[in-house]
Amino acid sequence: MIRCPIAYLSRSLSVSAAHRLCSPHLTEEENISSYGKCYNPNGHGHNYTVEVTVKGKVDPSTGMVMNLQELKKAMDVAVAAQLDHKNIDLDVPYFRDQRIVSTTENVTVFIWKEMTKSLGSNKHLLYKSSCLGD
Repeated sequence: MIRCPIAYLSRSLSVSAAHRLCSPHLTEEENISSYGKCYNPNGHGHNYTVEVTVKGKVDPSTGMVMNLQELKKAMDVAVAAQLDHKNIDLDVPYFRDQRIVSTTENVTVFIWKEMTKSLGSNKHLLYKSSCLGD
């Protein structure tokens, strides 16, 4: 029996987006205390670096866990198209409609959920998503 090795494949991309940290569940004083200058009524912007990692068995025929171009396309749909040059709070329905605070943690959760959809039949390969803001 031939054992297929497990490999991790990561891809990163950069997106620029604006947002404002403001929780509808907090008073103005609590928002100021929690978010400081990020509570600015006019918002502020970041250059985010997003990294997505898939994990799986290396296919002995192709030598790949998945085609890197497929991962790039999935990231373009799930991340770049939805976040790049957008106001996260106003332009992204996930945050706008559910009034979710656009913290880096919640952006990472959003990316995970969207990558799961975008990867389709390869969603079982999704291992990690991370989002680093400047």
